[in-house]
Amino acid sequence: MNDTLANDTAGGDAAGPDITGTNPTGTGTTGTGTAGDDAVDQILGQWARARPDVDCSAMGVAGRISRASRLLEKGIKKYFSGHDLEPWEFDVLATLFRSNPDHRLCMSELATAAMVSSAALTNRVDRLVAKRLVHREVSPSNRRMVLITLTDEGRAVVDALLEGHVANEERLLSGLTDDDRAQLSGLLCKLLTSLGDVRSR
Repeated sequence: MNDTLANDTAGGDAAGPDITGTNPTGTGTTGTGTAGDDAVDQILGQWARARPDVDCSAMGVAGRISRASRLLEKGIKKYFSGHDLEPWEFDVLATLFRSNPDHRLCMSELATAAMVSSAALTNRVDRLVAKRLVHREVSPSNRRMVLITLTDEGRAVVDALLEGHVANEERLLSGLTDDDRAQLSGLLCKLLTSLGDVRSR
C-alpha cells in the first residue's frame, strides 16, 4: 500500500473495509453514519495498531480528498472520452467561453485561469489550434502578447457538451444530499483558501 493514501488503488479495486469493525482514529464516518466503510479506514486502522502513538487523522482527511478527486476525474474523463475530447481540452474551451463576450484571453490570463504552466498551456493550445477549436494570434496593440480566441467550432463543442458534463457530475455526486453538498463545498472552499488558492483579481 502507498501510505500517502492518495495513490492507493483509488479506482474501484481499493482495499476493503477495516475488518476489525473499529475506527480508532475517530475518522471515516460515511453518509450512512457508520464507520469503517471505506478503504482509508482500513489503512488508518493498520496505522493505529502499528503506531498508536501517532495521530494519523490528518492522513485520513488528505487521503480521502485525493482519492475522491481521482475517482471524480476518472468519471469525468470517461464522459469526455465518449466525445473524443480530453477533460483538459474542455477546460480550456470552457474557460474561454465563460471569461468574456469575445471568448478571448491572452496566454498569461488563460494559464492562470486554467492553473497550468505557460509551457504546458503552449502545448495544449497547439493541439486545440490543430483541431480548429481555438485561434491564436499576436495582439495588434502589443506584439509581445499572444491572444487565444474560441472559434465557432470551439463554441459549438462547449454548447454541445456542457449540459451532459453537468449531468455527469450530478450523477457522480448522487451519493450526497443537497445539505451534504453544501456543507462539503463550504469546507473545501475553506481548505482551499487556507492553502492559498484564492480568487484572482
